[in-house]
Amino acid sequence: MVAGFSAALIAAVGLADDILHLKPATKLIAQLALAAVLLQYGYRLNWLQSMTLDTMLTLVWVVGLTNAFNLIDNMDGLCGGIAIVAGGALLVELLSVGAPVPPEAVFLAILLGATAGFLVYNVYPASIFMGDSGSLLLGFSLAALTLSTGHDVRGRSDILAVVAGPVLVLLIPILDATLVTLARWTAGRRASQGGTDHSSHRLVAIGLSEPRAVALLWFLAAVGGALGIGLRYYGQQSSLALVAFGFVIAMTLFAVYLAGVRVYDQPEQAVTDGNLTPIIVEFMYKRRVAEVVLDFCLTTVCYYAAYRMRFEDAGEFLRNFGMFLRSLPVVVATQMIMFFVVGIYRGEWRHFGLADTIVVARGVFFGTAAALITVLYGFGFLAYSRTVFVIYALLLMTAVTLSRASFRLVGDFMQRQRRTGSRVVIYGAGDGGGMVINQLLGGSADARIVGFVDDDPRKAGNRVRGYPVLGGFSALTVLIKSGSVDSVIISPRQLTPERLNNLRVLCADANVTLSQMTVGLQSLVEGEVREQPPSKRPQIRQIPS
Repeated sequence: MVAGFSAALIAAVGLADDILHLKPATKLIAQLALAAVLLQYGYRLNWLQSMTLDTMLTLVWVVGLTNAFNLIDNMDGLCGGIAIVAGGALLVELLSVGAPVPPEAVFLAILLGATAGFLVYNVYPASIFMGDSGSLLLGFSLAALTLSTGHDVRGRSDILAVVAGPVLVLLIPILDATLVTLARWTAGRRASQGGTDHSSHRLVAIGLSEPRAVALLWFLAAVGGALGIGLRYYGQQSSLALVAFGFVIAMTLFAVYLAGVRVYDQPEQAVTDGNLTPIIVEFMYKRRVAEVVLDFCLTTVCYYAAYRMRFEDAGEFLRNFGMFLRSLPVVVATQMIMFFVVGIYRGEWRHFGLADTIVVARGVFFGTAAALITVLYGFGFLAYSRTVFVIYALLLMTAVTLSRASFRLVGDFMQRQRRTGSRVVIYGAGDGGGMVINQLLGGSADARIVGFVDDDPRKAGNRVRGYPVLGGFSALTVLIKSGSVDSVIISPRQLTPERLNNLRVLCADANVTLSQMTVGLQSLVEGEVREQPPSKRPQIRQIPS
């Protein structure tokens, strides 16, 4: 089999790189040559009508995925685990063709079995490591197998399943490679240069342990694989297609969130050439442009979803589809204008709250109302279903709110998964305690929140922002004396001089940092004093022992 022979050759190239440390250009030439061998024997994507463009896209696909798996081989068990998840999804598709079993399925089953046996010794803490010989083999093989399953797609009308299926199955390696490449280019480093700026490293940087970071990426790859299989069988089902689209949007936002995680000691500077900044760098700094593009996609998808939900019958759907196409530009245009008018694009995602939700609701309401009036009376579509706009408004409100709150939601989730950082107990489980959490989550302090303590015995056992109220002063004493706490932060509240003195003595005896949130000109977190400009924003100040 051509794919198997080419895979053996790419493994040999990887082995040579492990031993001789080949130049990146040398490996790239070998990858292009072997991808061309696949094309010569008829292995291609068949995604485009133009054979020339499809040939170029196939070369990019094979070489890109080969290097994507090479890039994610940066943490114990990560590359092998994702290869098993993605390969398992591809194997299900290969076996679905029925008897006889295709040779590609046999090759893939053997490859997955060998990878599973290797993974037993490669998970954290690993006793053996993959190297380029293994990662290049896995990436190239999986890329080639997506081509082999595409031989029968030229006559199919379900292009969604043809394209989205493989992309979803291999989405995590694709996103990681894209994130790393863009991050390195904007930092003025070569894409082939190694570093600790992968998605797995960024997860560890925000407090996850290596096994948890790897497990999370495995899980996300499994979700993508399941959606890819589903689209292979139910590509025409709009509900599953919308779920898949939502997953891709969510993963893109997750990648954007990870891109903001600091993984190096020095801030990365954008590369410039004299006074000329590369276009890609300029675009990445245009965050508002990305928000507008996201809202454009969400508006279109939500309106289409509302239309499909209203006209569930296939015949009724087709009879009204022309009206949907004619009204779509009006809905998109009015919605984007109203979003701009109400000020949605002046908010900060990391600090998204109730006030921002109200702004989103206003934008959705006025946008829907304007679109409805224009469609019904401006275009004379008086018989058009009003229910479509009600469903559309509810869907868009949910989608835009979740997209804006995504950074805060992900930040809260990652904070709860932390296994590193200073262990912090917050004294005071009221509104002031919530302010402390906002300060810790929104800042750069390397803190792991253990929970709250409060003098009010009625609050014991409750939860504030998802963190438990552990008890009162006696519970804090037990935690400190057992060595379970590194820092205590007092919320903005008044403590009696006696209680404050007891806290100071207790923390000093156990070498635990005692701080309080105040409004002032100085902030001290973990012993480092930083001058702050005059501000009314709350700050965390250490209390001298």
